[in-house]
Amino acid sequence: MSEVFIVVGLRAKVGKEEELRRDLKIVADVSRQEDGSISYELFVDRSDPALFVFVEHWASQEQRDKHHNEGPHIQHFHEKGAKNVDRTEFAFFLDRVD
Repeated sequence: MSEVFIVVGLRAKVGKEEELRRDLKIVADVSRQEDGSISYELFVDRSDPALFVFVEHWASQEQRDKHHNEGPHIQHFHEKGAKNVDRTEFAFFLDRVD
């Protein structure tokens, strides 16, 4: 199994920045506790409060996939919180260069 690094940028809908911030913070807090999560951080752009960035580090692709496909907090976000996302700005799935 090899580690997985992910960087994802989500743009909030206009006027929904605080709601999205709250929902994404819950996702990050719960995700940090999941098996295989090495780190799971949420950031907001200093000059653009509507742009949220996740930086994820997983022990394996399988554990990341389980998180993304089976995590009840992720499913809840897709059902309830995703309505505040305007679009995904970027999504990078990265391998470390050794």
